[in-house]
Order: sequence, then structure tokens, then C-alpha cells
Amino acid sequence: MKDQVSALKEAGVPAAYLNSSLTLPQQNRVVMNILMGKYKIVYIAPERLELESFQAAARNMNISLITVDEAHCVSQWGHDFRPSYLKISGFIEGLAKRPVVAAFTATATDEVRGDIARILKLQNPLVKVTGFNRENLYFETRRPKDKFAELCSILDDHPNQCAIVYCSTRKTVEEVCERLRERGISATRYHAGLDDKERFDNQEDFIYDRSRIMVATNAFGMGIDKSNVYLIVHYNMPKNIESYYQEAGRAGRDGGAADCILLYSGKDVNTARFFIEHPDDNDEIDENTRKKIMERDYERLKMMTFYSTTNDCLRGFILKYFGEAAPERCENCGNCDKNFEEVDITVDAQKIISCVIRIQRRGRSCGTGMLCDILRGSDNERIERLGLDTISTYGIMRGEKVKRLRDIINVLISRGYLSIDDLNFHVVTTTEKSKLILDGEKLTAMLPKLVEKSEKKLEKRRRVPSELTGKDAELFVRLKDVRAKLAKTRGVPAYIIFPDSALKDMCFKLPVTDEEFLEVSGVGYSKLQRFGKYFMDEIKAFLTAPTGQ
Repeated sequence: MKDQVSALKEAGVPAAYLNSSLTLPQQNRVVMNILMGKYKIVYIAPERLELESFQAAARNMNISLITVDEAHCVSQWGHDFRPSYLKISGFIEGLAKRPVVAAFTATATDEVRGDIARILKLQNPLVKVTGFNRENLYFETRRPKDKFAELCSILDDHPNQCAIVYCSTRKTVEEVCERLRERGISATRYHAGLDDKERFDNQEDFIYDRSRIMVATNAFGMGIDKSNVYLIVHYNMPKNIESYYQEAGRAGRDGGAADCILLYSGKDVNTARFFIEHPDDNDEIDENTRKKIMERDYERLKMMTFYSTTNDCLRGFILKYFGEAAPERCENCGNCDKNFEEVDITVDAQKIISCVIRIQRRGRSCGTGMLCDILRGSDNERIERLGLDTISTYGIMRGEKVKRLRDIINVLISRGYLSIDDLNFHVVTTTEKSKLILDGEKLTAMLPKLVEKSEKKLEKRRRVPSELTGKDAELFVRLKDVRAKLAKTRGVPAYIIFPDSALKDMCFKLPVTDEEFLEVSGVGYSKLQRFGKYFMDEIKAFLTAPTGQ
């Protein structure tokens, strides 16, 4: 709230926020100013709407619009349900006159959008879906043996860039942050286990660029609009795609090229399952609903795992998940960059499905690991004990590499020809679609090309967001210095004066008049009046400086 109010004030919009970070006298002053009509926009936490004192004051306010941000939080089927959001509808009903009501969220499926309209009692609402495709974001998944070494390599590839590293547990946050500091990397931390003062101080250090790297759990980020973050690393896989896309979406807020890299391991699935099975206590949910939510969360986790292991276009996977049309290849994600080829896997799929059927007929079950062992004819004591070494499909894919076999099984699961049991995540089962493959339906998939070891590249391709070069880079540094001085004088983060994208646009357009400065991305009359002179003076000095000076 503080950041967004600061940005609004710098843009010339009278705004305020009201939350527990303010002292009681400060809160009373904000409420009094609201009643006097001094603000255009006020940010309020939904928990405050439950206070009778605020409800009484609100009845005397002239409210033209109530906007619910992160509106997916009102739905029990949303990925981040918060009971306090259910109070919003009652608050609106208690007003003397119902204002216009709007709801916004970046990550809502069709079902959740319907839930939002119903719970907030929106009256014949205009529904606008702007699309989930942010072309400036580059998505990539990696499965490194050593995650920390991989993280350090990624940070080395993004020098001097602000980044957020998301971890699934507080313990991992502590470990990763400490190890980064030991390497001399400017990092800070954020999770719910820290006291309020440390969380606030650490967040401020990151916002004001005193710390380059924020290592955090998902407790950090909602409402953070820091525009110069060009790298998001998920050290662990989140438990659903909604959370992943929302967290990854905190990169490239100014439209600049940004990388979103997920480091996946099988252990991440177990951690996510633990959080699903041990949710925060919530008295607003009955046991039957709690069970349904858990089943839904398992299904979401399954889709997140598919994303983390798929060979298909990652952007396309995300867009299809949210019900949006997507190209087969976006040419701007890690999978589209890799050396893949389209392969007919019909025969292999028939062998795998036949094997699952024969295992089921024996009254047995297994996960993907044991399924691979059976197909490859592995000498495994457990397989022999269960008698699965005597089925006709035992060893039918002997000699096939485990990695490729897992890739094909993942394709079958992600496309619905096989399934993972919701109650037992590791058990592979057949589906109604399985018979289609056995009946000869052709199936193709993108798989890594089979190449000789000598043909493989010695170094993996790493994508780094493009930077300015030459004279443009020199001017960019000078404009950043101007911005830093203005930000320090005003006590606001540098990006609130202008985001990096605006400074880069100045480097390209070289504005020296008011009319030219208004053509810069992110510049309006208010910012022209406040800051235009400082930046145009620097550009003029740069253009008139003798060569080599």
C-alpha cells in the first residue's frame, strides 16, 4: 500500500492508505481526511472493514467506487482464499448507497471469475479478460543436481540486476540467504517468521535497492510493484500454477525483458503436498468443503508438476491452463530454445499403457519410478516380491533410457491418457482415454533429440535480458544518477520517480523540450512538471559534451 500511494502522489493523485502500520493518531487523521474528501484513492486492508468504528465512519463517506484487488481471494476455489475477503460484500451492503464495485485479479480461472461475481454480488458486470500472455517474460525450468550452485550461476548471468528468489519454506530462505551473503552477494530475506520490524526493514532495503536480492517465501510479494526486477528464480516448485504465474509476474513490470526460472526437484512435490495436507486453520470452512478444497489443491499440484517436467512450450502450457489460445511454440521460453524434435510415440505409449493395465489386473499399483523399472526389466527385489516380473510387459522397453521413458510417461499423464491417483499422488492409473491409444490413435510429442555425446554443446544456453550499449549505456547511467538524487530527496524508491524502461526510452528519444519529453513512455504532465527539467538538462549536457569527455 505504501509503495502504491507513494507512486500515486508522485503522479499528482491525492491518495492515502489505512492499515495497522500507522499509529492510532495517524489512522484517525486519515479517516478525518477521507470524510473531508481530501483523497481521490484510499487503500484499505479487508480486515479493517470488520471494525464497527470504520463501518460507522464509512456510512458518512461519499464513496464513488469500491475496487477489490487480488479478487481471487474471495473464492474458496481461488489459490489464495482469505476469509476476510468474504466480509467485503457485507460491508458494501451496509453502506447508505451502493457504489460501483469493481474486482481485479491476475490469476483467475472461469470458475473463480464466476465465484467473484456471485460473492461480491456484482450486478450485470462487465467482464474483461485482457489475456495472460506477457511477452516480455521468458520462462524456463531446470532440474539441477545442485540447486544452490545453479542459483549462483544464474545470478552471475544477471549482474547488477534486482532479483527475487522464492523458496517454499522459512528454513530454506534462511539457508539460501546466508549462503549468498557468504559469497559476497547483497541479499536480504523475508518470511512470516521474522518480527514485523525486520520484515519491514528488509523489504525497504530491497525496494530502495540497498539489497539486490530478496530471498523469500510466498509471504513476500502481493502488492509489490517494484518495476526494476528482471529476474525471478523459484528455488522450489510452488504448489499451483496460479501462485507460480503471480510470483513470476513480479518480474518485468516496466515492460523490460525478464527471466523467470524454476529449479525443480522431486522433493518439491513432497513439500507442496505437506502444505496442502496441513493448511492454516480456517473456521470459515466446514469439513466437507475442506476436503473438496484439498482434492482441488492436489489437482493443481499435479498440473504444476506437469509444467515443471513438460517438454512442450512453457508459455503455451500456462496460457492453455488459463483457458487462452496458445501457439505450439512461442520461441521465447526454455523449452522452445532446447534441441527438441517432434516424435511419434504411439508404439511406446501402447507398451506403457499395456504395462499399467497388466499391473492393475494383478491387483497391484506403482508410481512412475517402479513403472520405469518394470518396463526396463530392472532386477528389483520389490518387483520380484510382488510378482510383477512375470507379467508379459516386464522388460518390454529394455534398453530405453530412464529420462526418455519418464518424458513419455509425463506426456501420457499430462494429456490424460494416464492419470496420477489424487489420493495417492505417486500411483499411475489408466483413464477412459487409455483405450484410444491401444486402438491405434496416433500420438506425437516434443522430445529431446537423441544425439551423440560429442555433438552436445559444452555449455547450456543462458538467456540474459538485453542491455544498452555504447553511448546509450553511458547516458543511462547518468540518468540513473539523476533519478537516485531525486528519489533520495523525496524519500521514495528510485523506480517511483521513473522506471528503468522510461530512462531507456529517454536514451533512445533524447528529449530536450517539454513536447518531446511527453512522448517518453511513462511520462505525463505531472511528472513533466516535477522532474522533466532535471532529466532534460542532463540529456542536453550529454549531447553537448565534447567527444571523449
